[in-house]
Amino acid sequence: MIFDTHVHYDDRQYDEDREILISSLAEKGIGNVVNIGADMASSERALELAHKYGFIYAAVGVHPSEVEELNDEAMDRLKAWSADERCVAIGEIGLDYHWPDPAPEIQKKWFVRQLDLAREVKLPVVIHSRDAAKDTMDIMHSEHAEDIGGVVHCFSYSKEIAKECVDMGFYIGVGGVVTFKNGKKLREVVDRIPMEKILLETDCPYLSPEPHRGERNSSLNLPYVVKEIANIKGISEEDVIRITEENAKRMYGLMTEV
Repeated sequence: MIFDTHVHYDDRQYDEDREILISSLAEKGIGNVVNIGADMASSERALELAHKYGFIYAAVGVHPSEVEELNDEAMDRLKAWSADERCVAIGEIGLDYHWPDPAPEIQKKWFVRQLDLAREVKLPVVIHSRDAAKDTMDIMHSEHAEDIGGVVHCFSYSKEIAKECVDMGFYIGVGGVVTFKNGKKLREVVDRIPMEKILLETDCPYLSPEPHRGERNSSLNLPYVVKEIANIKGISEEDVIRITEENAKRMYGLMTEV
């Protein structure tokens, strides 16, 4: 079944129909999802969802745009949450230079701190990187992120940078952008890297694939992504689903649990 490795079902956009939508996923071929924290509050909500639904897991972490809320006390809370049996990763963490704030130096400080946390608690990381390729790669190398492992989600860089990430043992998160008319760069990445390093993700409620671009996204739209990857790779959609599910379980440490 399809494994959606990156969702935000705690988002307000699902307040009116969250339970109905989540309850419909299994019958539509969605096997597991990981609800990703973006700040302290959403990390806590991610764990709540993971305890409510047996097929949902959680990641806890603070997105680069929200790191000004972090301090030593918050890091202690993240560490405590990471010990929860339903928590499978630290994320999403990283760098985002698309907006002027927070300042890059602040983002880099907390990216490194959260990488250190992941190393300490022995969990993979979910990395968010936007308009910050060089600094992201520099930190991944200097902090030996290859010893931690994880995924660069919503990958938006070149095939050369993708190969560098894969060479460090990281997975590449592929979602709706691969179906966009202006998604040529991501299609080249998918063509270049091994299937064994690709993860399916939605980043829902954002980044709906064609033909639903601009609408609220959900895991139910992943078949469009599967179809595009299958076309690029010249393999069956069934193979895409099977391989990416195995990849996700392996990365999140769930091979014997689900």
